[in-house]
Amino acid sequence: MSDTIKLNRKDFRSDQTVRWCPGCGDYAILAQVQKVLPDIGVPKENIVFISGIGCSSRFPYYMNTYGIHSIHGRAPTLAAGLKLANPDLTVFVITGDGDGLSIGGNHLLHACRRNVDINILLFNNRIYGLTKGQYSPTSLPGTRTKTSPMGSLEQAFNPISVALAAEATFVARTIDREQRHMGEILRRAAAHRGTSFVEILTNCLIFNDGTFSDVTDREIRDDNRLRLEQGQPMIFGQDNDKGIRMSGCFEPEVVSLDDVDAEDILVHNDKLEGSQLAYMLSRMTRPDFPVPFGVFRDVDHLTYEEGVFQQVERAQAARGVGELKDLYVASDTWMVDDDRNGHNGHKGAIHDED
Repeated sequence: MSDTIKLNRKDFRSDQTVRWCPGCGDYAILAQVQKVLPDIGVPKENIVFISGIGCSSRFPYYMNTYGIHSIHGRAPTLAAGLKLANPDLTVFVITGDGDGLSIGGNHLLHACRRNVDINILLFNNRIYGLTKGQYSPTSLPGTRTKTSPMGSLEQAFNPISVALAAEATFVARTIDREQRHMGEILRRAAAHRGTSFVEILTNCLIFNDGTFSDVTDREIRDDNRLRLEQGQPMIFGQDNDKGIRMSGCFEPEVVSLDDVDAEDILVHNDKLEGSQLAYMLSRMTRPDFPVPFGVFRDVDHLTYEEGVFQQVERAQAARGVGELKDLYVASDTWMVDDDRNGHNGHKGAIHDED
């Protein structure tokens, strides 16, 4: 008889009162994460959620797992260190578009390129909600807020393009209102070895309501979004009558299926080692193209912690298991005399330590 205890969604709920604004998309993400975790087969004592600062970063309080509510933008650094210290843990980073791409942009980039085996969930609502509505790195140009009363001037970050440029090995996009799709993406992300980066579009009802209405409103959404499915042609539209094909110079083109042959339609492949196709898809956006959802890239590379441990094994095989004390007193250390009659000790004699 197996001793394995089957967990369910309730096992991952904490006793804390959830404090987000009524109607916030974060509720849907929390519910789906709690629903998916029993399926990944990891004991909850081996699961850790680490967040930075922002509305999304209250997430660890609501999970009945280990968790750290850390400092602004630094969640990826804590996650990387924790994973190196205990590779058996399943580590999730919860961040937002401001926390992850502005204050913590540097840390997120390096977590991706190192391919640490962590799962980064970036909640993108295109606004700083916790501080009451300033424009964020993903706010579209011209966005009017308290800090951009005449409209923001900067280009918006595209989180998928950023992650791909940083060499993330698993990159995907989903949306708060598509629970089934979000569940599929979260399961694949959790199963991936290496850094998985998932952008989750989420609505901020108070400060940026409707920012993704072109891909959520029932009447128009099917004409404005493209579902990426491995090995399937890129077809979309309310009547599934449009497709994506490549034209000259690696430029995508929206075509009517009535005007082209079926073999002209681009077929999705997220297993390509090169990220050219994934990057091209990441640049597709409204109004010229449908917005792609799904897995853009899913490739297998050596993880950072695997590489580190392999180097440790090689060093120990060549030189034996070291002692920290031996390193401290190695030949490259020396002592400076406490010559209190000199100039603040700087004239003290230097002796090599053997």
